[in-house]
Amino acid sequence: MTQLILLHEDDNVLVVVAPIAAGDPLTVAGGTVPAREGITIGHKVARQALRPGDRVIKYGAPIGSMIAAASAGDWVHLHNMRSDYIAAHLRAAPEEPE
Repeated sequence: MTQLILLHEDDNVLVVVAPIAAGDPLTVAGGTVPAREGITIGHKVARQALRPGDRVIKYGAPIGSMIAAASAGDWVHLHNMRSDYIAAHLRAAPEEPE
């Protein structure tokens, strides 16, 4: 079963299209590595080793920058990258006025 897809040949992340469990073999960077953790559908996985400051490329365009290193096959999300366009893409319900 395919768990990862490449959206654009220039991307340095892959998109999860089927749930990944820790230990699942992931084909990245020309080889196979075991997943370090479970990763849910829609999240990103490093296609290659990424260093802090590297641009994260998805759809062939930069979507953010790494703030921590990630090895090929690692989950890429808010714990190791940030958006270069908005402060955060977390959504929370606005607080109700008292």
